[in-house]
Amino acid sequence: MDIKILGPGCPRCEDLMKRTINVLAELNIAANVEKVSDIKQMMAYGIMATPALVIDGKLKCAGRIPRPEEIKNWILEAQA
Repeated sequence: MDIKILGPGCPRCEDLMKRTINVLAELNIAANVEKVSDIKQMMAYGIMATPALVIDGKLKCAGRIPRPEEIKNWILEAQA
């Protein structure tokens, strides 16, 4: 599983990174989690606001910090 956190490195982006890593640990799922702060790479996903969460190439959320339950559901969906 490939997960990308898109954002410039602000506290909100860091919070999303921590939440995502915590959910992965809770589920005992291994994933490649990458922080993407390059503007051109972020724009390739068509986002207008950060932070954003991308799981296996699919944009799941942008412009807000999702609840841990949402992140958990998206990760489990990606595994199915």
